Amino acid sequence: MIGKLKGTIDEIGEDYVLVDVHGVCYVAHCSARTLSKLGSAGEACMLFIETYVREDQLKLFGFMTALEREWFNLLQSVQGVGAKVALAVLSTLTPGELANAIALQDRTAVSRAPGVGPKVAMRLVTELKNRAPAFAGEGINIALKQELGEGVAAAPVTDAVSALTNLGYSRDQAANAIAAAIKAAGDGADSAKLIRLGLKELAR
Repeated sequence: MIGKLKGTIDEIGEDYVLVDVHGVCYVAHCSARTLSKLGSAGEACMLFIETYVREDQLKLFGFMTALEREWFNLLQSVQGVGAKVALAVLSTLTPGELANAIALQDRTAVSRAPGVGPKVAMRLVTELKNRAPAFAGEGINIALKQELGEGVAAAPVTDAVSALTNLGYSRDQAANAIAAAIKAAGDGADSAKLIRLGLKELAR
């Protein structure tokens, strides 16, 4: 079982990279996002590897981070999603964006990936929401902080974050607490409820 490769890039193809490890070259299939982050031929690289062993083949899939590899496996736990579709999803969405899409049940975002139709997108956001709570929470935090920074967050959300910062909490603490409150209360909660749940989260 190969878990990680460290070597130099020999060649980058459309959906793979050839990694030279002390004279032995390994073919690792990667998402477009991972390939775009790799250097050029001759440069050093490190990939987290998922090894697939079948009766007639041994195939390696490479990832820039362990989190991306975890998502690759998690996506394939959904019916109708194989390695090709999982890589397509990870080529289209970052782990944070994917977590956010699942947490918010955003089928449209997931269906932007090639090979993911409406039915598969529905299964992905439905089946993974409760099976990846840690990822989903991270996704909400990322999205909320982006919305706050860009000034596009809903009024109850900005009011709640502002109220917590006025109480002496840092902006990151307030944003994380309100993200947890949104997850508990759902969309449409007023600022009073978000503040109450946010304070409860901060008191833990």
